[in-house]
Amino acid sequence: REPAHLEMDLNTIGAAFVVVVVGGMGSLPGAYLAALLISLIKALCIWLGVVELFGHSVSFSKATLVVDFVVMAAVLIWRPWGLLGRPQGRSRHTGEAEAPLRPAGSVYKLVVAVLLAGLVALPWLSSSPYAVVLATDLAVAALFAASLHFIMGPGGMHSFGHAAYFGLGAYGAGLVLTALGLPMEVALVVGPLVAAVGAAVFGWFAVRLSGVYLAMLTLAFAQIAWAVTYQWDDLTGGSNGLTGVWPAEWLSDNRSYYWLALALVAIGVLALRHMLFSPFGYALRAGRDSPLRADAIGIDVDRVQWIAFIVAGLFAGAAGAVYAFSKGSISPESMAVGKSVDALVMVLLGGLHTLAGPVVGAVSFTWLQDAVARNTDYWRATLGAIMLVLVLVFPDGIAGGVQKLWHRLAHGNEGAKT
Repeated sequence: REPAHLEMDLNTIGAAFVVVVVGGMGSLPGAYLAALLISLIKALCIWLGVVELFGHSVSFSKATLVVDFVVMAAVLIWRPWGLLGRPQGRSRHTGEAEAPLRPAGSVYKLVVAVLLAGLVALPWLSSSPYAVVLATDLAVAALFAASLHFIMGPGGMHSFGHAAYFGLGAYGAGLVLTALGLPMEVALVVGPLVAAVGAAVFGWFAVRLSGVYLAMLTLAFAQIAWAVTYQWDDLTGGSNGLTGVWPAEWLSDNRSYYWLALALVAIGVLALRHMLFSPFGYALRAGRDSPLRADAIGIDVDRVQWIAFIVAGLFAGAAGAVYAFSKGSISPESMAVGKSVDALVMVLLGGLHTLAGPVVGAVSFTWLQDAVARNTDYWRATLGAIMLVLVLVFPDGIAGGVQKLWHRLAHGNEGAKT
C-alpha cells in the first residue's frame, strides 16, 4: 500500500494522462483498454521479479516504476492518436495571434545594462553570504526557464519533461568530474553536450507529434531518464545521487563562482535571444504559426523544430551543469516531474509571449519559493495562494502585464500631446 504524500497529486495526474493518451483522446473504451493493458504489464513485471538473462540479473519488478511511461512512449511513436483514437490532420494554424517580436530598444538595453551591473556588484553591496547563494540559484533558474521558453513560445512546442535535459547536464558534468577525474572546466562543456545529445534523440521522435501528444511524449522520455538515473546505482549513485561535485580551487569562493555562473547565464540568455532574430528564429516562428504554409515555401518544419529541441536541451544542460557545481551534489530530483513543473510555472508566470518573461518568471518564482519557505510553516499552501493571485492579476504573465501597461501609458502620453 502507498501512504499519502505530497507528490500524490502529480503522480495521480500523470497516471490519468497516460491512460487517456494511450487509449486515445476522446475515446472512453480506449481509456479502459489502456488502463487494463498497463495494469497487466505491471502485474507481469512484478510476477517475473528478477530474471537471469545472458548471465546478468534483470529486475523486472523495478520496471514498474516507469513501465506506464514506456508503454505511452511506444504507443505515441507507433500510433500517435492512441489505441482507439482517431488521427488528426495537421492544423493550418497552431498558435494564438500575437504581436511580432521586435529587437530591444535603447530603454530596454539601458535597463538590462543597469540590472547586470547591479548583479555584478551584488557580492560587494550585500553583507549576507546567503544573498550570493540565492542569486546563483536565480541565475540558474533564469537560464533553465529561458531554454524552455525557446521551444514553447517561439517554437510552439509544449514540453512536460524539460527537466530531463537539466538533469542530463547536471549528471553529465558530475560524472565527468567524479568518474573520469577531468577538471571542472571540461565538465562544464561536456555536461551541456550530454543534454544536447539526449535532446537530439528525444526530439527526433517528439517533433513528429504536436499538441498534447508531443507534451506527453516529452513527459514519457523524462520519466524514463529519471527512472534510469534513480535505479542505476553503480553509475549515478541511485537515489543517493552524486556527491563531491565541487568547483575548481580558483572558484572555491562563493563570490567567484557566482560571477562565473552569472557570466555563463548572461551569455546563454543573450544567445537564445539572438537566435530568435536570426533566419532560424524566423523559420521557427513560421513553423509555429502556419506549418502548412511554411512547408509550402520550402521550410523543413520538422528539421527546424528538431534543431530547436537540441538548442533548448543544450542550454538547459548548461543550467544543470552550473547548478551541480553550485550545490556540490546531484540527486534524481533534479530531473523529476516536479522540476519540469517548476520550469513551466516560471515561463507561464513571467509571460509566454515576451522574451523577458521566462527570466522575470524564474526570478519571481525562485525568490518567492525561497522567501516563503524560510518564513512560513505552511509554505506550500502560501506559495500556491500567491501564485494564484499573480495569475489572476497578470493573465498574460508578469512581464506581459508590465509590457501592456507600458504601451498603454506610452500611447496615452502620445494622445495627450496630440
